[in-house]
Amino acid sequence: MAKPNPLQEQLLKAGLAKKSKVAEVAREQQKARLGKAPSDAAEIQREAERVRLEKVERDRALEAERRARARAGELAAQARQIIQDKKLPRTGESEYRFPADGAIRTVLVDDDQRRKLAAGSVVIVRFGDRYELLPRAAGEKVRERDASLVVLDHGQASETTPTSSEDDAYYAQFKVPDDLIW
Repeated sequence: MAKPNPLQEQLLKAGLAKKSKVAEVAREQQKARLGKAPSDAAEIQREAERVRLEKVERDRALEAERRARARAGELAAQARQIIQDKKLPRTGESEYRFPADGAIRTVLVDDDQRRKLAAGSVVIVRFGDRYELLPRAAGEKVRERDASLVVLDHGQASETTPTSSEDDAYYAQFKVPDDLIW
C-alpha cells in the first residue's frame, strides 16, 4: 500500500478516519489513475486515426480534382490539335450565316462547302475567337473531346420545338415555291 499523504496522517492521528477507509480511498484513486490512462491514450489514438483518415480522404479528393483538371486540359488540347490539322481551307466568297452564342455569325464558303454544310458532311467549330469548317469525322472527334466547340452540325438530329396541328393547318394555306433560295 502507498504511504498516506500528510492530510491522511493527520486525520488518522486525530481519530477522524480509519486505516481501512484511507486504504480504500487510496485504492480507488490508484484505480482511477490507471483506468483513465489507457482510455485517454485510446481516445488520443482514435482521434489521431480520425484526423489521419480525414487527411487521407482530403488528399484523395484533391488528387482526383487535379487529375480531372489535367484530363480536361488534355482533351481541350487534343480538340485544338484536331481542328488545326483537319480544318478545311477557306476558298469561297459567299457568306454562310449561322447562330452562335446568341448572335448571328458569318463564315465565307464556296458553293460546294455550302452544300456539304446543308447535308451535314461538314460542321462548324469554334477555334479561339474564329470559326472553322471541319469534315464530319473530325467534327465527331472534336465533339467527343469537347462538345461545346461544335457550333453547327446539320447532320446531327436537332431538338426542334414540336408544332401543334393548329399551326400546321394554318400555315398549310401558304404555299412555298420550290425554287426559293434563302
